[in-house]
Amino acid sequence: MKQRTLGTMKVSEIGAGCMTFAGNYNAPVPKEQAIKTIRTAYENGVTFFDTAEVYGPYISEEFVGEALAPFRDKVQIATKFGFAIDGTIALNSRPEHIRKVVEESLKRLRTDHIDLYYQHRVDPAVPIEEVAGALKELINQGKVLHFGLSEASAKTIRRAHAVQPVAAVQSEYSLWTRNVELNGVLDTCKELGIGFVPWSPVGAGFLTGKIDTNTKFDPKTDFRAGFPRFSQEFLKLNMPLIEWLKAYAAKKGATPSQISLAWLLAKGPNIVPIPGTRTEVHLLENLGAQRVQLTATDVLAIDTMLGKYPVFGDRMGEAHMSQIDYTV
Repeated sequence: MKQRTLGTMKVSEIGAGCMTFAGNYNAPVPKEQAIKTIRTAYENGVTFFDTAEVYGPYISEEFVGEALAPFRDKVQIATKFGFAIDGTIALNSRPEHIRKVVEESLKRLRTDHIDLYYQHRVDPAVPIEEVAGALKELINQGKVLHFGLSEASAKTIRRAHAVQPVAAVQSEYSLWTRNVELNGVLDTCKELGIGFVPWSPVGAGFLTGKIDTNTKFDPKTDFRAGFPRFSQEFLKLNMPLIEWLKAYAAKKGATPSQISLAWLLAKGPNIVPIPGTRTEVHLLENLGAQRVQLTATDVLAIDTMLGKYPVFGDRMGEAHMSQIDYTV
């Protein structure tokens, strides 16, 4: 596995998203399955693992902490703060709250430091300079090594970076979610030497080619049941994109997931996607993307084709979209 740099932190060029072990797209998996899959990722070269306190809540961090404990000094763990976790999806990035929850995450992760600590969502009630200042304190104390932001606007990134250097920005980015190419976020990261981490790089499963118009999403366990683009109305309209992707992948001797990840890797040397999976089979399929070499000509051809397939429906439900930082 090759390595890439997020700010000054070296990580594997493909990371492991660990949200789905705790649910959100299905019911949680048994702990033994999660630990085995995480360790298989490590055995196959993955050194960058992404989790958050809100996943479960808490379950994903516990799984990651136990799975990685035997080789903690050989991996980088990213986790996130910023939700109130009070039965709602309210935000809380007050400095005193950050100082409290970092201790709880350290305990669940079985470690004395967090390699990359993201603000999960920008909290409009707390100036980003105060958040960055709190992270600077934690970094000075050695409890956190690097500061990150998630779903932050270009303006917010600049304001935070002026107080405490931002190592990485995480936002949804894939073949069917490309807003960061247009809103200045990718350009700002490149300009400031900040790494970029695409979450949901295979489109919450859509870009695997295994979802069709008959796929049902359980509203009790699966966030996608409330995501407009996964509704029956819009899923039909979005299928031409996946049919094209399947055909393109076949020509390249790859799977749709591998093309989706290889496209992101080819987009820039500071980009490190973190596909999530619940099984070893899908994990190994995703890691096979590093063997798919897309040239600049390939990327241009893909981008040109994407322009012919408009995406129908918002990427998340209204409540989640209301927490995206659109500051300009």
